[in-house]
Amino acid sequence: MDRKAELRMDAQSVTGCAAQGRSHWRQLLLVAACVLATSSCAPPEPVRIGFLGGLSGRVADLGIGGRNGAILAVEQRNQRGGINGRPIELIAEDDQQDPEVAKQAVARLIARPVEVIIGPMTSAMAIAVVPQINATTIPLIAPTVTTNALTGIDDQFFRVVAPTARHVFKSADLHYRRLGMRRVVLVCDLRNKAYTASWAGDFRRAFVALGGTVSDEIGFADDDALSVLATRALASRPDGVVIIANSVDTGLLVQQIRLRNRQVRLATAEWAATERLIELGGQAVEGLVVAQYVDRQNRNPAYLAFRKAYRERFAHEPGFAGLTAFDATNVALDALASRQKHQTLKQALLAHGEFVGAQSPIRFDANGDTERDTFLSRIHDGEFQSLP
Repeated sequence: MDRKAELRMDAQSVTGCAAQGRSHWRQLLLVAACVLATSSCAPPEPVRIGFLGGLSGRVADLGIGGRNGAILAVEQRNQRGGINGRPIELIAEDDQQDPEVAKQAVARLIARPVEVIIGPMTSAMAIAVVPQINATTIPLIAPTVTTNALTGIDDQFFRVVAPTARHVFKSADLHYRRLGMRRVVLVCDLRNKAYTASWAGDFRRAFVALGGTVSDEIGFADDDALSVLATRALASRPDGVVIIANSVDTGLLVQQIRLRNRQVRLATAEWAATERLIELGGQAVEGLVVAQYVDRQNRNPAYLAFRKAYRERFAHEPGFAGLTAFDATNVALDALASRQKHQTLKQALLAHGEFVGAQSPIRFDANGDTERDTFLSRIHDGEFQSLP
């Protein structure tokens, strides 16, 4: 082979190598472009929020109503684009109304991690998990927790209803001044003592200050027969019995009391004010005076739209649990949307100012407490009817 041929072969070899190199780089650039395109087209990471409530057992109506209210708020917000383009994911946990189960559920939510937890639905569970929450930067926004034990504390606990000390006097005033009760017996569910003790203590002080007498205060738990409880409640011959318990036990206890005395006046606290009370109590709960956190005759367009949407989605009335959980979830979502880069969510909640509720505005004080009215009703013809 002559020298010219060798040079031509060398040139072709170099040219081939250069071409292979250019091809290799083109392939690398194509792969990088595909990766970038895939990343830009991937759905954004969801904003995760938790829900904690009793979804099983005797007080499941409260937890299920609360969970459904939270679901509705999340679904509506996702239909409007989520939070800054990110979808919202709701993770619900059942606390089973057991403090240890509640703590385990909170631990799972923290590990996900979630930005905020809506719940719990009872004061007893709140007392159990607030110390655990305070070790994090995750706020807990309770729809229905009213115990005085959590009032006025600078912590991670928020609520969208007022503590009992701010509204129970309204029930005491109605029973004494308008309904003529003078001697009453209080019957309290000790399984949610954080709530029932607050309510009973505030009622007693207000009722006695008006001139009334609390002739007995009876606590009960799992092992107590309601028939025996009814006999004890009537033993001091009161003209009224006020039951501070869940909807199931209230409805069944009213039946037992009515079997023994059809004239004694009966009333209950907000905890019992769900449709389950009427369903279980039947004819016996007719005339029962019920305090509750929802104005069922409210004509606010926002409330009417919420109620319509809730009934269409879940085929039952939202009651106070659905309403307050819907409000609590929207409060959380509004704060998440308005939070600045330098803010914790707690700071965003406190800095936001007034939140829009379905029936009334919500504004937190420096400790995460708020004001919310209570409404008094009487069961008539199987429905809650507002007392004027």
